[in-house]
Amino acid sequence: MKNLILEGFMGCGKSRIASELGRSIKLEVIDTDDVIERKQGRTIAKIFEESGEEAFRDMETAVLRELSDRQEGAVISLGGGMPVKSENRKLLKELGTVIYLKADSNVLIRRLQRGVEKRPMLSGHDLKERVEQLLSEREAFYEDAADIVIEIGEDDPEKIVKRIMEKAEQ
Repeated sequence: MKNLILEGFMGCGKSRIASELGRSIKLEVIDTDDVIERKQGRTIAKIFEESGEEAFRDMETAVLRELSDRQEGAVISLGGGMPVKSENRKLLKELGTVIYLKADSNVLIRRLQRGVEKRPMLSGHDLKERVEQLLSEREAFYEDAADIVIEIGEDDPEKIVKRIMEKAEQ
């Protein structure tokens, strides 16, 4: 089976939906942020603080290359900014079916209000302003990388997984 890759803005539920999807179709679940944290021995926030965003983006690309070389039949959850880099979008297309979990800014802001300090791209900014700015910058990249777009609102993960499976089988 091809890999199923979940992309979308932070707070859209990629990790939770990946977990549900993996459980329901009995596939390994890989979270690229978790892979990077394990390899680096530090949190994403620490990586941003100590090495900067560019170094982190290079780490994301390295993880995608590794997965492209060896991974099949998994549910892969991406960091929210991964599809911004054109090389990453190319690697994603080779790696499997990319599913964009699309949520509007109001849903995202509501979900992101707790835990802003763990998200270096949001920390120290006006949340609403920053989410809307980043979302408008990234939207075209998400769309470009996506094979399937799933609009999400306040749906529970089980319903979203069901919609993903219906679209992935078409």
